[in-house]
Amino acid sequence: MYVSSVRAGTPSDRDRSSHPIPATVIGLGVVSLITDLSAEMVTAVLPLYLVYGLGVGYLQLGAIDGLYTGATALLRLAGGHLADRLQRPKAVALFGYGLSALTKLGFPLAGSSVAGMGLVIGVDRAGKGIRTGPRDAMITLATPSDALGRAFGVHRALDTAGALLGPLVAFGLLSLLFMDYTSVFAVSFCCAVLAVVVLAVFVRQPAGVAARRPGLSWNVLRDRQVRRAVLIVALLGACTVGDMFLFVGVQKTAGLPAGVLPLLPLVTALTFMVAAAPIGKMADRLGRWKVFLAGHVVLFLAYALMAFSWGGWISAAVVLLAHGVFYACTDGVLMAYVGPLVPEPVRATGLAFVQTGQALARAAGAVLFGVVATGLSLAPAFGVFAALLAVAVVVGARR
Repeated sequence: MYVSSVRAGTPSDRDRSSHPIPATVIGLGVVSLITDLSAEMVTAVLPLYLVYGLGVGYLQLGAIDGLYTGATALLRLAGGHLADRLQRPKAVALFGYGLSALTKLGFPLAGSSVAGMGLVIGVDRAGKGIRTGPRDAMITLATPSDALGRAFGVHRALDTAGALLGPLVAFGLLSLLFMDYTSVFAVSFCCAVLAVVVLAVFVRQPAGVAARRPGLSWNVLRDRQVRRAVLIVALLGACTVGDMFLFVGVQKTAGLPAGVLPLLPLVTALTFMVAAAPIGKMADRLGRWKVFLAGHVVLFLAYALMAFSWGGWISAAVVLLAHGVFYACTDGVLMAYVGPLVPEPVRATGLAFVQTGQALARAAGAVLFGVVATGLSLAPAFGVFAALLAVAVVVGARR
């Protein structure tokens, strides 16, 4: 049986509080859950493998972290534009998921080569870039506009459930098989293939998409609100630290054993999973841009705490909880904010523009943080980025 799409009604068609979550959103959430399980198995072991296995320095880690974040950037635009042009967002998303699945076979082949590892990461993230815009466009097209925050929250909660399970599976495999990284990559590949099958067989494209004629998708930035959102999101993204660096920073500044590094993402993922849906619903009521900026304020507090190098498990837990709340306030909420600003025929491209600006900026921020951390050490580097993020939040609030 297909997971079919539910046509979105207007706010007058049904009570705002009674909007069911469209089946398309649930189906895509399941696909994202399995995909993130696959992806986070690799993400969880990469910092441990790179820092303690290959002995890379902060500068190299910053470059790899930037690549991991930024390799999706330009292909987000290509994926979004192609989905609008062909009016087949599911097909474009399917290609992106398939590309990422194939790259899981490349990690064992890269071995101890940092350059080879970077190449595989780049292709994997390219697949993510291609699929993200079309997938998010399908969510917006299947959901009433006044319920988008909640819909994205539910999708991101399912997505993050996979992110929560991924490190657990990776940690279990490494423990049982005596640090056999190849087994992690093999299981990750199998999960990624399963996600592709679920998307191809059980999720249908939202009804009516193919009937629309795409407009001039590259003109979407002529809208002042969309253009300003792209610029502010990019500014905030340049002032954030990549996830790999944050987890390494938590482990080192809090003085935790190196062996717990693959488990640190679990706290972030669990917090994100629990908070995503209620925060998305709150954003629908209070204002999505306000909640988006509030998430960056929470992240600023986490950076400030790390800058003071308060050690111990409590400090680490607070930072990781704040990191999860940050994602709950920003990831799906941003897409819910931008979606209604963009006409439906060019929805995937409009979302891709915002995502691309954010990805490029975060990649630059990761590299910059690597440079600052190399020169000043981790704690002062977090202090510098806390100050930069505070300024960016003030700029973003002056809309």
